[in-house]
Amino acid sequence: MHLIETRNLCYSYPGSVKALESISFIAPRNSRIAVMGSNGAGKSTLFKHFNGILKPTSGSVLIRGEPITKANIREVRKFVGIVFQNPDDQIIAPTVAQDIAFGPTNLRLDEETIHHRVEEALRITGIEHIADRVPHHLSGGEKKRVAIAGAIAMEPEVLVLDEPTAGLDPRGVHDLLGFINDLKQKSGMTVIFSTHDVSLIPEIADFIYVMDKGRIVAQGTVAEVFVRTELLKSVRLDVPHYPKLIQSLREKGIPVEMAFTFEEAENAFLEAFKGRS
Repeated sequence: MHLIETRNLCYSYPGSVKALESISFIAPRNSRIAVMGSNGAGKSTLFKHFNGILKPTSGSVLIRGEPITKANIREVRKFVGIVFQNPDDQIIAPTVAQDIAFGPTNLRLDEETIHHRVEEALRITGIEHIADRVPHHLSGGEKKRVAIAGAIAMEPEVLVLDEPTAGLDPRGVHDLLGFINDLKQKSGMTVIFSTHDVSLIPEIADFIYVMDKGRIVAQGTVAEVFVRTELLKSVRLDVPHYPKLIQSLREKGIPVEMAFTFEEAENAFLEAFKGRS
């Protein structure tokens, strides 16, 4: 049974603006899934179906094999935590700790449990030092972590991140990518994230969906998707730097094994040029 599954999901905004068409998507347990697509591809609209913010025009959304209903929507929103692109849309409390406590408090948990969840979310996201700060005085990267901590405090099994690196400086991007990798390794949480920055994906994704104009136009592993250069160009996406460089070298007659991450590329180059002065 998949944690999340959509079957022929279609959605149209008021005015018959079709945003999603025949989307079939699965999220297995303990996975990291990237959803790629240029602006307007439908990524955010898809994500809003995962915990019932939007309802399909047709098709279905299943959470642990069950459709989302009024009866189970509360449990679904505990199970699937969503962090939107702009953290200011989710941060509402006077301090960081109070904001993180907002969700667990609404679940009517006891004070001891709420305190434990807040402390654990602060620890996991590495923001214990700003627990008493005013959220809106924080940097963009810190706000992202506060929003993520608020979702984690609900103890979801699936964490959905909509363009999590948007607006971050290089250091913030590096830290956030490390955090996403740690989530899988330390907690077994499934992470679904969207981005149009393809260079990030090989470092953190197990599986990729490519969206364009509300449709899934490709899916597969990093190695399966990023060799489809013409398709990616057709949907206004680029190929990550390492495979692009290696393909260029191959075309010049230099045999280098294909690689997608820094570590893979380093090993491929060392092997290809071994013994050369």
